[in-house]
Amino acid sequence: MLNKSKNMKSLTKSIIKLSVIVGLMQSNLVLAKDYLVKNQSEYKKASKKLEAGDKVILANGTWKNFEVVFQGQGSENQPITLQAETKGEVFLTGNSNLRLSGEYLVVSGLVFKDGYSPTSEVISFRRNKENLANHSRVTEVVIDNFSNPDKYDQDKWVVMYGKHNRFDHSYLAGKRNAGVTMTVRLNSEDSQENYHRIDHNYFGPRPILGSNGGETLRIGTSHYSLTNSFTTIENNYFDRCDGEVEIISNKSGKNKIVNNVFYESRGTLTLRHGNGNLVEGNVFFGNGKDHTGGIRVINADQIIRNNYMEGLTGYRFGSGLTVMNGVPNSSINRYHQVNNALITNNSLINVDHIQLAAGSDAERSAAPINSKFQNNLIVHNENKDGFTLFDDISGINFSANQLHNVNKPTISSGFKSANVELKRASNGLLYPVDETFAKMGIDKSVSPITKAEVGPSWYAKKEPLVQFDSGKTITVYPGEDALIDAVKTANDGDVIYLTPGQYTVSKTLFLTKVLTFKGDKDKVDVVFQRKTLFTIEDKGSLKISGLNISGKEAPDSAGNVLISNTKLPTIYNFRLEILDSKISDLDVNHSFHVFDSGYRAFADEIVIKNSQFTNITGDILRLNKELDDLGIYNAEYVTLDNNVFRDVEGTIANLYRGGTDESTFGPHFIMTNNKLKQVGNGKRNKSKAVMTIHGAQVTNIENNVFSMTPAIVINHTVGEPQTVIKNNTFDQATEINVVELNVDGPHTAILENNSFKKTTSK
Repeated sequence: MLNKSKNMKSLTKSIIKLSVIVGLMQSNLVLAKDYLVKNQSEYKKASKKLEAGDKVILANGTWKNFEVVFQGQGSENQPITLQAETKGEVFLTGNSNLRLSGEYLVVSGLVFKDGYSPTSEVISFRRNKENLANHSRVTEVVIDNFSNPDKYDQDKWVVMYGKHNRFDHSYLAGKRNAGVTMTVRLNSEDSQENYHRIDHNYFGPRPILGSNGGETLRIGTSHYSLTNSFTTIENNYFDRCDGEVEIISNKSGKNKIVNNVFYESRGTLTLRHGNGNLVEGNVFFGNGKDHTGGIRVINADQIIRNNYMEGLTGYRFGSGLTVMNGVPNSSINRYHQVNNALITNNSLINVDHIQLAAGSDAERSAAPINSKFQNNLIVHNENKDGFTLFDDISGINFSANQLHNVNKPTISSGFKSANVELKRASNGLLYPVDETFAKMGIDKSVSPITKAEVGPSWYAKKEPLVQFDSGKTITVYPGEDALIDAVKTANDGDVIYLTPGQYTVSKTLFLTKVLTFKGDKDKVDVVFQRKTLFTIEDKGSLKISGLNISGKEAPDSAGNVLISNTKLPTIYNFRLEILDSKISDLDVNHSFHVFDSGYRAFADEIVIKNSQFTNITGDILRLNKELDDLGIYNAEYVTLDNNVFRDVEGTIANLYRGGTDESTFGPHFIMTNNKLKQVGNGKRNKSKAVMTIHGAQVTNIENNVFSMTPAIVINHTVGEPQTVIKNNTFDQATEINVVELNVDGPHTAILENNSFKKTTSK
């Protein structure tokens, strides 16, 4: 009885204690408040009295020039929340940003667009250097084209400081100015060994920047690269992230980069600095797009396991799989030697290039050591293995790797070759049909995340570009202001169709839209009376098809131009196409150019095909405005195909990319099947060249006829420029001049089967 009485008393005490705890919890829950705020003044008032469990709700609508400071001390079970009244219906515009500091904070449902941050960060997990955020979460947030209008004024969209923070299910797309899209900083002890998590985000299209500084995600910096971060990057979707050669730039240790998808993204997941990182279960779909890459390995103790790479075309530092050479006794910001890398069970399907000991030169002379390359599956439709060896690879042990029908493997030991038939599984990946190869390559358990599974479900994932000819057709007839009026009423993607006849244009056509001007070939004549016919401004792109354009009525002044960019720097890349057209009589005065790029303007592509250019006193393409030698240039792809150029006093192209930076893939200059006669001989052509291509990474000049033209000048600067000049006819034309400006020794251009004659026909 005594024991029973004691037990009853003990039970009673426990019940009382439990009741007190429940009561306290209920009391705390009752005290938590919701604040619906409708303007910045109300927000500031509410933000000063936030306690654990409170919610601040921003009313639906547009909040312009709102610099949000969100701080407080929440708890694990009762975080402090900042949220939209309705997800996706609260817009922060103009000069707006968000800073968090404190513990257990949650932000959700906001959209940043139509503006840019007045500071260097749009979303920052700190208020200042002393006040960081920890155990906090930003989820379902959108940053859409929220770019500084000064293209080379760097900022960052999301910066993580502190520890144990999470950024997830968000949308980041359209960053057009310099600076990494998202980064993790380790610049103080309070932000190191942080255990952040970055997951289920949509990293949408990032256009080519045209210089260094266009990474999508960076973890750490070189200064703290020997420090561990313990950040996890998982289940994110990188969609056409083309900013520069590094999509993810890992610059710290002990990170996990797992189960991400890279779709048609130019560049690589780069282990640039830091040791002991895990790269596992990632999927790369290149689909044959130019410069699509996979994984680049540098430093010590890296594990690259169970990754899938398909349809990748990249080479050099952007190849499907690159293992770098290091610098002996490297400084912290250069290239540490690859040591103890494990590269295992990866599938490389139709990967054009696998590069080992890449970057080998007088400085980068430390080849990989103590490393393993095993159980990898390499299948290519062209029955090749794709390997290029740049230095000693004896420090890599190769074992149990499988090739597909390669008669003479580049590496003799550690590889078997057989017919490997593949079949696409329900997860979208290719696997061997024969179970003999089941242990080779990626595991069948991998389930690539889809675009639909990432980002906020309530925000549409938009296409980055409006395509030419994708809108309606606007038919115009010869008459005063016909084209001017059509431009005013047209929308992006529209075609302005010119019916047969002559059009006289009395004003410059300023383009802020993607427009096509089209006519039936040889039936439409256009003359213009201003210094410039077309000016491409921000958001504008131009396609000309089937027009005869004459400059005979342009003002009698030097320096006229048919097409130009606005004189102000632009943030949006543009496109220019001239097809099946005739451009003539740009000769009322000297230096009358066809296209003259603006300073800090950038073309994704310039295409000129099946067209004729005659009687021109200036240049065809002036792409030479970036003379500050910072690795910046004016066009990524320039294509001239099947054109006739006759009596052009200036150059066909003056293309310039200066500096020594290696973070870009371009420019690309492609010139095929053209006929040139009396081009480049004008007295104001100071270059004394038919073209000057300076710093291009890819140059192809093939099957052209040059009659009575001066020299072709190609200047190789940095990287490993690929120059091919072959099957051309030179009739009373001077030499091909290829110069290596930064490397001793003979040039690396391929000059083949070019024919030189001393006479020319009339």
